[in-house]
Amino acid sequence: GGSLGIVMGLLYLLSPAWKIVVHVDDDALEVTAKGDRRFRLLWADVAEVVASPSTKTCFVNGGTPDRSLLVPGSGAPAPYDIEDRAALYDQITAHVAKERIREVVLLESPAVP
Repeated sequence: GGSLGIVMGLLYLLSPAWKIVVHVDDDALEVTAKGDRRFRLLWADVAEVVASPSTKTCFVNGGTPDRSLLVPGSGAPAPYDIEDRAALYDQITAHVAKERIREVVLLESPAVP
């Protein structure tokens, strides 16, 4: 449902050539691209994290597409590259309250017509 629309919005916003950097600290995660801050999301403001432990893929829902982040795990296609994705997955799931993490086997990808 709703998260799929957010993911599609993200795919639209992020051009394939982008390399993004995600910084994690005790208060927030911050996404930068080409040295420009895209957004800073406080852990308290994370609406939900949809996480697939087996693939180390997660989607951080910050409430709006421009404040959300898909961290692709091994073998997962993504329109951008993130350094050290597995460690980032671990950091995100460690910082977000357990009741806001929804574990799934695989993140659903949109069906290609």
